[in-house]
Amino acid sequence: MPDLTLADLVANRTMSPEIAATLAVAAEERRSLLFVAIPRMAGKSTTMRAVLHYAPAGTPMHQLLRSAGPTLGIPSQPDGGYLLMSEVAGVGFDDYLWGDEVRTVFAALGRGFSLATALHAATLDEAFSVITRENRVPDDQAARIDLMVYIRSIGHWSRPTRRAVAEVHEIQSVSAGRPQARLLHRWDEAADRFEAVEQPARIGSLVGTYENHLRTFAS
Repeated sequence: MPDLTLADLVANRTMSPEIAATLAVAAEERRSLLFVAIPRMAGKSTTMRAVLHYAPAGTPMHQLLRSAGPTLGIPSQPDGGYLLMSEVAGVGFDDYLWGDEVRTVFAALGRGFSLATALHAATLDEAFSVITRENRVPDDQAARIDLMVYIRSIGHWSRPTRRAVAEVHEIQSVSAGRPQARLLHRWDEAADRFEAVEQPARIGSLVGTYENHLRTFAS
């Protein structure tokens, strides 16, 4: 089965056209992205792949693996590409990284790479606690994450009846392990309605791109 696109995720009401436009712009600008949910099969990887489709043509995508050795597959020279860390988790899979490995990845972001990764958490603070406290990533490096996307999965984890992007946060800073962020989008679960809350402060420097994407996803 081919990967779902952002347009598919709008059509099945996983997200709104406004959320899709924000995520497309973030990938175009090579922003660092964190996808978060609690259960397995909530759609973190599916959403990540759909978003990364909007990275500029030719953007290198480096899948990081423990089996690649101490470098994890991070190139020695920055190339403006994405470092793909499938998940921040200490469960032993080759593409799931933890501890020193996670710190190696975040340290590389200062050399011109972007990050796309995922982890299990229920809130913004809990997600950053995994990064800054459990994995001891310094505040200034954790703050290189630009967007956190939280996905709600309804029903049994293996057969969810609904998935929805419940929150999109733009990270402004991290202090003492806690993020300061702007809530850009949220899902009102009771009303089953997506709401645009605030305009981004960091994302959207390419004039007109958000509006162009919004017209496409809303059509």
